[in-house]
Amino acid sequence: MPRPARPLDLPLRVLDGPAPLRHRVADAVVAELRAGRLRPGDALPSTRVLATALGVSRGPVVAAYDELAAAGFVVSRAGSGAVVAADADRAARAGAATHVHATPGAEAAVEAAATPGPRWDLRPGRPDTSLLDAAAWRRAWRTAGSVVPGNDAGAGPEHRRLREVLTDHLRRSRGVAIDPADLLVVPGVGASLRALPRPLGLVGRTVVLEDPGYVEAWTAFAAEGVRVVAVPVDADGLDPDQVPEDAAATYVTPSHQYPLGARMPVTRRVQLLDHARRTGAVVIEDDYDGEFRYDVSPLPALRSLPGADDHVVYVGTASKLLAPSLRVAWVAPPSHLREALRVELESRGLVVNEATGLALAEFVASGALAAHHARVTRTYAARRAALVAAVARHLPGAHLEGVDAGLHVVLRLPDDVDDLDVVTDLAGRGLAASPLSAYAIEAPVRGLVLCYAGLPETAADAAVRVLAAVVAARG
Repeated sequence: MPRPARPLDLPLRVLDGPAPLRHRVADAVVAELRAGRLRPGDALPSTRVLATALGVSRGPVVAAYDELAAAGFVVSRAGSGAVVAADADRAARAGAATHVHATPGAEAAVEAAATPGPRWDLRPGRPDTSLLDAAAWRRAWRTAGSVVPGNDAGAGPEHRRLREVLTDHLRRSRGVAIDPADLLVVPGVGASLRALPRPLGLVGRTVVLEDPGYVEAWTAFAAEGVRVVAVPVDADGLDPDQVPEDAAATYVTPSHQYPLGARMPVTRRVQLLDHARRTGAVVIEDDYDGEFRYDVSPLPALRSLPGADDHVVYVGTASKLLAPSLRVAWVAPPSHLREALRVELESRGLVVNEATGLALAEFVASGALAAHHARVTRTYAARRAALVAAVARHLPGAHLEGVDAGLHVVLRLPDDVDDLDVVTDLAGRGLAASPLSAYAIEAPVRGLVLCYAGLPETAADAAVRVLAAVVAARG
């Protein structure tokens, strides 16, 4: 049972410095979470009260609260104000922040001078953007720049050409046959998940999520008034037998379970779809890392199954294949939900600007995306093999999961080893990683999530030697 919210009774220490005040207020709240003085379930003071206490105008405090909510640290509830989200303290201790500290304050500047950036950055979700064909990318943007922007201020861009080339790409690469009219272009998966509950009729109802899983999805649904139920995953991903009969939706990553990497077998996919048909529920399929397969043949998307069109909301993204900063993803809902979702996305301002859409459409249509996919798959396969081999040499007996797909592996740790402590120790040795426990809702898991996309083959041995030394010291 969640404990009742209590009012914040700790003064925030807002640092001086050149950073905008909204960033410094948000940093102060995250610092309280990191120190344990502020915990999940605690109610933050109203923006007016906090602004008065800090002796500042209310505007920067409102902006700071918006920043904290967008990053998933707090949840705004009608009549209750801002409340610290579940697992926000874990995220803070793992080093998460609401913004990039491009202009450090006085304390951050001293810390940055003493501690350089990580020598090996193995945090997940970071493809190697240096592998992009710069010439092809520039040509795509030159084409986009030659088009005069539209002048319809009342609606988001239609992205007609992008939808056409994306549906062709999905049909060839993922076996998903979608009419271009049914594909909605959105600015990233995380933000767009918040738009789903209302048009899908999920508010106040039960939605099942994988555990461990994509915590940003849990935060997004919970913030919109959805009852979230965590279902543990096993070696085959989520077990449909554990989905409650009253579940209105199930959010899954069947192609490459995030973060453990399991592939959901066809039998479970059919079982999950049968549950949706029988109960009138929907399946939200996040096709995370669906593009990358190494030692196994790719499974078609769940949306490609017969009869899935009316029950599966298909979600894909360009962030892992190209770059997270591009902020382009796509959602293909069942046709009868398309218009309601389109209106909801536009009302929230969740649209992709026209120039970005035109450039990406040209990049796909020219064949540059297919060539890029082939090139990075070869590169990532070699980097993955180097990392796995180094782990075998320096951590004999270590258990790795998710090695046959995606951009990361999971190194399991004993249950009595705090993976947050391991991550902290690794950071001190120049290696950045993510703790597996940060992805858990209820499941007691310990481990490290290690992305190899940006780790050159020649660097794998040195990085794993550091990893092995820290794990041995903590074990």
